[in-house]
Amino acid sequence: MAALPLFQSEVPGYPRRQGKVRDVYDLGDRLVIVASDRLSAFDWVMPTPIPDKGRILTQLSLFWFQYLQMPNHVLSTDLSEMGPAFVAQQEQLEGRTMMVKKATVVPIECVARGYLAGSGWKEYQQSQTVCGIALPPGLKQASPLPEPIFTPATKAETGHDENICFASMVTAVGETLAQTLKAKTLAIYQKAASYAQSKGIILADTKFEFGMVLYEKNWQGESPIDPILIDEVLTPDSSRYWPQASYRPGISPPSYDKQFVRDWLETTSWDKNSPPPQLPSEVVVRTRAKYVEAYEKLTGKRWSEIHG
Repeated sequence: MAALPLFQSEVPGYPRRQGKVRDVYDLGDRLVIVASDRLSAFDWVMPTPIPDKGRILTQLSLFWFQYLQMPNHVLSTDLSEMGPAFVAQQEQLEGRTMMVKKATVVPIECVARGYLAGSGWKEYQQSQTVCGIALPPGLKQASPLPEPIFTPATKAETGHDENICFASMVTAVGETLAQTLKAKTLAIYQKAASYAQSKGIILADTKFEFGMVLYEKNWQGESPIDPILIDEVLTPDSSRYWPQASYRPGISPPSYDKQFVRDWLETTSWDKNSPPPQLPSEVVVRTRAKYVEAYEKLTGKRWSEIHG
């Protein structure tokens, strides 16, 4: 397979900040977020894109924002409301672009866990805790927890986010905001997990980002509204989804994410300290199929019928 070009949006006239997988344009009082088809793994952006990835994750986020009915940052997905420069790039931007409120980002990743996996499983094996929260003995990898837990992490610009205890979060953002975000995170997780279960999918864990927006009339004041959901929400890139049919405790279940990419990279001679290799076509195709499958199972819609 010939190497596909990496997606990079080009909308002249607006300041652009390019993250690992998203491009963000500053419209002054608003932002425009464009989800690319870039994929990151082991803190590197892969040189091979996953076709439609940005559109799939954007549409899945929009589905969840609508389902949750929680205050969030989305203003519009209509390119005409973003300006002529965005309309001129309609073929490239349609379906992967959101105009959102500007918000002061809370510098904490708000993580909810309902199952023992990932960094939580590693910590549990050493201390029977996750982020300092004591758990019962005898749990296995992927075991359900007695109840969902809130495990915050610091947001890292580069490298991995670092798990912290709740007391450290309180020190960072204050008791009131910390308690508010904990309650919101667990409430959203429980609502989303219940819905996902009805579709045959386990939501093992997920992370949210929140922001604070001031009322326009109080831009100089001290009257923030409740924190709102920002960034993507409940996508396979921000959540650990497992098929219910193949789940069993004691093993690492297959997931609806970039697992094929990570697994393949582990079989190569790549040292994770130099630019990664091109992904083979089979890995690209299987990874895209997992994203599509997650979208279709969760929304009940056929991706091909909606987006071709």
